[in-house]
Amino acid sequence: MESVDEHLRDDRLRLFSFATAEKRADYLRVLRAFDSAQSAYVVLLHAADIAEMLRRASEDESAPTAAEVTPLLEQLHHWGVLERSYDGTRAATLAEYRNRHYVYQFAQAGYQAYRAVEEVLGARLDDAALSRLVLPDLLADLTDLAAANRAGDGELVYRKLNRLDTALSDMATRAAHFYLSLGDLVRTTDVTPESFLAHKDALLMHMRDFSLDLARFAPKLAAAIAEVEDTDLDALIAHAATHDERILLTVDERAADWRARWSGLANWFVAAENEFTESDRLREATMSAIAAVLSLLRRVTETRKGGVSRESALRHLAGWFAAAPTTDSAHALFGAVFGLGRPRHLAMEHQDTDIISATQSWWVAPPLDIARTLAETGRLPSPGAPAKIQRNDGSIRRLREAQLEVQRARAAAARSLAAADVYERVLDERETEVLLRLLDIASTAWVPVSGRVGSSKGAEHGVTLTVSECEGSTVIKTARGLLHLNNRKLSVR
Repeated sequence: MESVDEHLRDDRLRLFSFATAEKRADYLRVLRAFDSAQSAYVVLLHAADIAEMLRRASEDESAPTAAEVTPLLEQLHHWGVLERSYDGTRAATLAEYRNRHYVYQFAQAGYQAYRAVEEVLGARLDDAALSRLVLPDLLADLTDLAAANRAGDGELVYRKLNRLDTALSDMATRAAHFYLSLGDLVRTTDVTPESFLAHKDALLMHMRDFSLDLARFAPKLAAAIAEVEDTDLDALIAHAATHDERILLTVDERAADWRARWSGLANWFVAAENEFTESDRLREATMSAIAAVLSLLRRVTETRKGGVSRESALRHLAGWFAAAPTTDSAHALFGAVFGLGRPRHLAMEHQDTDIISATQSWWVAPPLDIARTLAETGRLPSPGAPAKIQRNDGSIRRLREAQLEVQRARAAAARSLAAADVYERVLDERETEVLLRLLDIASTAWVPVSGRVGSSKGAEHGVTLTVSECEGSTVIKTARGLLHLNNRKLSVR
């Protein structure tokens, strides 16, 4: 089961490969064309359709052609972002029908991966706020939910419960985003006093209003949740599961999901004994954030009043460096400011153990340094077991299979070469490669002996090439052209 989950996780992570690939800009343009077509209710697109959409959207001549778009679509299909299907209606001739006209569309998980990347690219990290106006809406929806459950209106129960879940999730996300942004502002070392002082009043007012509203609505929301649970919580969950439109889940799975969501919603405002609710923690975080902002305000105000800031201090230091009369003075100033100096090395004399006689007593002989492992365990220290060798068995197996395939192809070409006379036909590419390899082996024996060069032989894959002398030149027709041999004749057996 664990291996299945890991395989599913790897497949999901592979969906984001287009965001880090070398041609990520081109992949993103293609996916945006699919998204634009989908908004116009066009789902299936051909490479020519994508090229035309990119050409219309581009103001210059840099739009890719259909031939250039096709490899991008195939790679996106390989990553699982797009699904591919065959469209035979585009074929006008039998040759085009055999060429496989494919059309592409977003895969379900691929579209979610694309939207996630687009949301990250379009996110405004400086746009963060606490949603205090959602608290009255939560109270009104809880009141309506209790009335709908009491009346047995299952469809209204589902709508209200779904809206409550969405609103609370949005409030939690906004709060987390706000406090992360506020923490970055408080921790930064490059505070601009002007920009901070221009917004500090609105920031403090915003957090104070949210804290007051949260404290005022929390008891009311807890009472509304208790009222909803008094109207029969099991019936409410049953209504929500029955009208839930996620048809791929069973009713029991939908009921378990909505029960977990309601439990999370209730824990926000109703706590067990001696425990804090999520709203209490959020209010405490708001108060801590107000204290942090006030501390930052005090630091900025003191900096402006004293006239010394990080920027001014660095400017003065740069001026001192520029005014240093000599290089040695600049180095001395650097050491005094940053506390850095030359490295100091420790050294000790190596003990000569041969001067200690083996007959001397432990009481008389000087102390000898021994390893801690020997003193504690009585065993000599060892460098330990060798590290595990990282082997990629899958790649090794694939390379071995590729090598065997090449060897089989060469053996088949060698048998085909020896099947007939090489001068009576045209050798194909494989046979030509084998013949050249055999000639290379045989050429090592072409050495002058008494002014003559005798015949030689070369063997590979069970085939023997014999090179013998002859009058004139011979010509062998190959796929690469004509092979001329001067005073040599070949025989392959």
